[in-house]
Amino acid sequence: MLRPRAEALGARLPPLLVAAQHLAQSIELGEHGRRQSGQGEAFWQYRRAQPGDPAHRIDWRRSARSDSHYVQEKEWQAAHSVQIWIDPAPSLAFASDPDLPQKRDQARLIGLALASLLLRGGERVGLLGGAQPPGRGRLALSRMADHMLNAGDDAKLSHAAAVPHARQIVFSDFLGSLDETRDFVLAAQGRGQKGVLFQLLDPMEEAFPFQGRVLFQDVSGVLTHDTREAADLRNRYLDRLARRKAELSDLAKRAGWRFHTYHTHQPPSSALLWLWNAIGGPAR
Repeated sequence: MLRPRAEALGARLPPLLVAAQHLAQSIELGEHGRRQSGQGEAFWQYRRAQPGDPAHRIDWRRSARSDSHYVQEKEWQAAHSVQIWIDPAPSLAFASDPDLPQKRDQARLIGLALASLLLRGGERVGLLGGAQPPGRGRLALSRMADHMLNAGDDAKLSHAAAVPHARQIVFSDFLGSLDETRDFVLAAQGRGQKGVLFQLLDPMEEAFPFQGRVLFQDVSGVLTHDTREAADLRNRYLDRLARRKAELSDLAKRAGWRFHTYHTHQPPSSALLWLWNAIGGPAR
């Protein structure tokens, strides 16, 4: 019984990795990629000298062209760790149209492509939840894909395996209870960890285009709701969705995190570029 499952997993793994690496290669990062101030050898930028800066750090040639003194800042070159978590909730196994990807499949693709970019830049990448600690190289990427495709439905979002000072990327539709997400973000804030809440929604979930009689059923088939006039529910649904997004945005902002909503009909390259910039720059 395990062998057919393993063979099926192996058949899915190479296409996912190929697609993720192809997506990563579509992003032009430039020479420096993620740049931050710190200890290194590569020049990054000039800044005005401040009280306490030693005289030997002043760039006298640059300062001679101005009334102020300037020092050089070097590019930060120490590798950071990034940890990724993809919500295993059944609601992510949804696509409103056969031509659209499931939310979970798109999260896996974008997450692996981001990992590929980070690994290319010399950073350590892994999965949250203790499945895989941050690592480097092609083997780390292959193991991430393996764990993503083989993750159980009970994988909890927990800070127990979160690496100190690592950045956390949480992929979910955030349509269920936010208790676990809120606890995780607040715990991360207390540990000085920054991150991203990345919401994936199917375009139907954003637009609610239903008319007339509709039978709504959750993906597990347990909960159903039959209505004769679905349009009457539209405003209430859209209001609740807007309040949920505002709650997530506020949670992220208070913790120094970032929040973003991505729709599965949009190019994944746009999501990848946003994520790259979000984790490479200051929270705002």
